[in-house]
Amino acid sequence: MPYKDKPIEKLYYSIGEVADMFEVNVSLLRFWEKEFDILKPKKNKKGNRMFTAKDLDNLKIIYHLVKERGYTLEGAKKKLKENKEDTINNIEIVNRLKDIRQFLVELKEEL
Repeated sequence: MPYKDKPIEKLYYSIGEVADMFEVNVSLLRFWEKEFDILKPKKNKKGNRMFTAKDLDNLKIIYHLVKERGYTLEGAKKKLKENKEDTINNIEIVNRLKDIRQFLVELKEEL
């Protein structure tokens, strides 16, 4: 997953920072904002989108479904409406397994 784990230290992230975290275009984030109800970044007086930690979590879910699992937008929307908690649990399990695999690969290289 191209998402770069970055410790959350700010309250708000600009759309450019979020696009860099997920390695996607800014326009894709704007499009997903229109398509998915769970994604609602705040906007300042200028109209700039400011993403919170909750928005980043929702983006991780959307990214996982659309980019990694290959769901269509309609399929991802349906999956989120039907069973969001199950989807979140699956993402956490996959991420933990990836971490374990990475650890084992590093351990093997050291031996």
